[in-house]
Amino acid sequence: MIKKALCALFLLLAVSATISAQTMKVATYNVRYDNKQDTANAWLRRLPHLTNLIRFQDFDLFGTQEVLYTQLQDMTSKLPGYAYIGVGRDDGKQAGEYSAIFYKQDRYKLLKQGTFWLAPNTTAPVKGWDAALPRVCTWGQFQEKTTGFTFYLFNTHFDHVGVQARKESAKLILARIKEMAGASPAILTGDLNVDQRNESYTLLSTSGTLRDAYQTAAVVYAPNGTFNDFKATTKTDARIDHIFLSPAFTATRYGILTDTYGGGKTPSDHYPVAIEVRYSVKK
Repeated sequence: MIKKALCALFLLLAVSATISAQTMKVATYNVRYDNKQDTANAWLRRLPHLTNLIRFQDFDLFGTQEVLYTQLQDMTSKLPGYAYIGVGRDDGKQAGEYSAIFYKQDRYKLLKQGTFWLAPNTTAPVKGWDAALPRVCTWGQFQEKTTGFTFYLFNTHFDHVGVQARKESAKLILARIKEMAGASPAILTGDLNVDQRNESYTLLSTSGTLRDAYQTAAVVYAPNGTFNDFKATTKTDARIDHIFLSPAFTATRYGILTDTYGGGKTPSDHYPVAIEVRYSVKK
């Protein structure tokens, strides 16, 4: 009996010695496109506050929405150490909004990347179903340089008009995650243009493939919803910006970051959502 107990103890210690818990900070941020009519909230006025928020929070990776090519260059110049992936949704090059993914170059090696359109034809710049605009999902396969931990991050922006398009987009992304990532750890970030009570959100959150970090995090800080329309006084519980995790990740902290500047201005018309996740790495 003692011999069996000692063997079990040694086995447990051996397993513990080969598994290490790690953490990373992930976010999603609709930065609001550079609209020339946003005079009081012009992009160049918002830019330093938006990038300082990102630098202070020290995100390891974050998905963006609505960002134009010139905005990507502006952000990159103020975010040393980050690189991004993605293409413009209008031509698959630089035209139109991106759903770009930023990541820390010193921590992660980019293994693969790509973008697909949210439409029956996923390879061309087209509108899908009843969508008002072309929509995309950008993805990357990343490897943590120090541990070798490999995972996928998908980032998207659903249509603001098409009800069918949002439902079909959720189904399409789930299918792509299963096909591309398989059993590998995966994260989905994005502006779904629907809140937590909507069918398109439910398709993702109850899929078994992904869970909403808001629902699973041990610590949740959500003093407001995620869309503010450049009005810090707007109060809502609607979350239209989301982060979903596969079972390999455990959300430890979730926050909607309601930072303001200049007497109540917001860096974007959306608040960023940030999470801390824990995952295990075999040594």
